[in-house]
Amino acid sequence: MTDERHPAELVPELVEKVLARAATWTAWDGEPRPIDDRIYTPHKAIRRVADHLVDHLAEIEARVAGVATIPDHWHASAITTPADLAPFTAEDLDEARSRLTRLAQIYDVRVRALTPAQLDHRDGDAWTPREIVVHLEGSLYYADAIGFL
Repeated sequence: MTDERHPAELVPELVEKVLARAATWTAWDGEPRPIDDRIYTPHKAIRRVADHLVDHLAEIEARVAGVATIPDHWHASAITTPADLAPFTAEDLDEARSRLTRLAQIYDVRVRALTPAQLDHRDGDAWTPREIVVHLEGSLYYADAIGFL
């Protein structure tokens, strides 16, 4: 599941790819995109990427601190909120850039601060922090649901 790349590079690379797609979303026609058994909009894609990053960052932080993780209770992709259906404006893109680039920086700083032993420490059946960060690359799925417009 992991490879030779330093895991600190992965979330910033993910965010760069997401934002490259999002830069075209001001042209969105307002029609949700059906993908698999869900529907996606630009706002929903950004929400899902950000929520996924926050969720796993909280998991990594709790595990490194040696405390129990808080289970997430988000509805995730199962719901599409009224806010998800709003037009995606240049201001929304600016907000997404600020939010996601800051999250990427937090991951970069946090993951670089972990020792190799911490990166590969497994608590029971849970993924290691390294595996978690590699898993986050899959968040591009949400942005790819909208793609480049």
